[in-house]
Amino acid sequence: MRMYLSSYELGNKTEKLKGLIPSNRKAGYIFNALDNFPGERQRRVEADIAALMEVGIQAEQLDLRMYFNKGAQLREKVDQFGALWVSGGNVFVLRQAMKLSGLDTLLRELNNREDFLYGAYSAGVCVLSPSLDGYQIVDDATATPYPDLQQVIWDGLGIIDFTFLPHYKSEHSEAAGIDKELEYCRERGISYKTLSDGEVIIIE
Repeated sequence: MRMYLSSYELGNKTEKLKGLIPSNRKAGYIFNALDNFPGERQRRVEADIAALMEVGIQAEQLDLRMYFNKGAQLREKVDQFGALWVSGGNVFVLRQAMKLSGLDTLLRELNNREDFLYGAYSAGVCVLSPSLDGYQIVDDATATPYPDLQQVIWDGLGIIDFTFLPHYKSEHSEAAGIDKELEYCRERGISYKTLSDGEVIIIE
């Protein structure tokens, strides 16, 4: 699986992103990290989809809540796409939505495909880390908006082998909290990588 992992929004490597888009340019846009921010969600969804369309990705909303306890149906839907794009928000909420829909298992399978793109920023990348321990400094780990799952999931997907720390030394409102997360990781010997807004990690 190709990965385009941005600190915030599309980042500064959009020309490279265009080259990563598979022949199937359809992408499912996942915004569930914003499920506990309903006031911000619609504005963010519209802005993200417009930006993706500009670089040639045919994005459509993929609401994981529609697939809770319907993993087979989600698999059929994702099979229609050549990519997924996952927004920022609360990483713990996103992890819960991935668990309830079965996307966590599906992503681990998709990781073995060369013709699939996973693009994301902020929480959409953080969820790929081995563990979510440390993210509670910035994100509310107690947020449990889904009645079917009222517990914190601390395990990340383990698709990347480091803790992803976005918004480092940036103008973002969470930048000060990221400094604290960095210290948390250092004190515990947790492998991490910091990215400032605009920076991107590309894995091919």
